[in-house]
Order: sequence, then structure tokens, then C-alpha cells
Amino acid sequence: MNDTTDYPVKLIIDYPDRELNRVTSFFRIFMLIPIAIIIWLITGPSMSWGAHHDAWRFGIGTASILFLPTLLMILFQQKYPKWWFDWNLSITKFVFRVASYFFLLTDVYPSTDEEQTVHVDIQYPDVNKDLIHWYPLVKWFLAIPHYVTLCFLCFAAFVCLVIAWFAILFTGKYPRGLFDFVVGVYRWDLRVIAYAFMLTTDKYPPFSLD
Repeated sequence: MNDTTDYPVKLIIDYPDRELNRVTSFFRIFMLIPIAIIIWLITGPSMSWGAHHDAWRFGIGTASILFLPTLLMILFQQKYPKWWFDWNLSITKFVFRVASYFFLLTDVYPSTDEEQTVHVDIQYPDVNKDLIHWYPLVKWFLAIPHYVTLCFLCFAAFVCLVIAWFAILFTGKYPRGLFDFVVGVYRWDLRVIAYAFMLTTDKYPPFSLD
């Protein structure tokens, strides 16, 4: 089993130990429209990395983090400006709040700036101490096994979403086992994003939901 206690990327989502709002859960896809428009306006019409003039963007869900500029900055100047990191971290937190709302992990509408029930912690790296300067060139490739695994895990998480949707409509509760699994998938995904695209750590992500 992988040890995740000292990994510099953390994700905790508070379990809603109360009855969830059944009305907003039923209409969740429509409730998301306003916040989805905000994300779209932040990122522009292109959502994919490596596409024409938007090659500097890497899509995480429906938002973007600065990938290529970060790679070049670490590679040639051995720097990761704090404001740059703060932008990537803020976008990541925002996306995960919206994703958590979509997956019914909370019925609190996503804030654009407040932490709410989704706690993301990514350590700011000391480039000269914590990062190998040429490593960003290959980390996206080394993470391929994680991409494949996450494809299956995300499909399973979507199945959990459907089951949880019915459970909430009938009982008002998100089954704890399903909740922990979906949060674990998000946690795994966040570690891979931080490693391969945010470039905040050189520690290879563990194959673990914990």
C-alpha cells in the first residue's frame, strides 16, 4: 500500500452529516449553469491543452492552469513565481469546489473564493531544493499509467454519482462508502495534476485513494 501521509498535495472534503437538499440535488445540472458560465469566461472557448493559439493552457475539468509557462520558467530560470503558483492553486480550488457540487458531495453552492467544505492544500515548492529543473519535460509522460487508471476510476465515480443521486432523493443522505470513494478519486486526480501539470512536486503520485 502506498504511503500518502507526507505527500505535498492534500484534499479533504467534509462529509455532509445531515440531510441534503433534495430539490437542488434533483436539479443539480441546471444549478451548475451560472458557475459553469463563470469558468467558461475565465478560460475562454478552448478547453484543451495543445490546441492552436491556446497551447499554453491545460484543461482540468472545465478550467485552466498555466502549464507551459510554468515549465519554461522552471526549466530556464529555475523559478516558480509565488503569484503564478497562487493563480494555479486558486483555479484548482475553484474547479474542485464546482466538481464537488456537481458530484453531490455538497449542496452548498460553489464560492468563487471561499474554501467552504472543500479543502485543497498544495505546498509551494522551493525550485532549487524540491524540483529537478529538466524534470517537467517528462513528468506528463511518466504519469501515463495514472491517466489510464483514472479513466476507469472516473467512470466508476460517475456510476457512484448516479446511485448517490437516487439515494439523496429518497433518503436525503449521501451513502458514506460512495462519498469516500468519489473523494478518493478526486484526491488521486489532484495529485496527478499537481505532479504532471502544476509542476509543484517531483514526488511520483501514489496509486491510492487515501
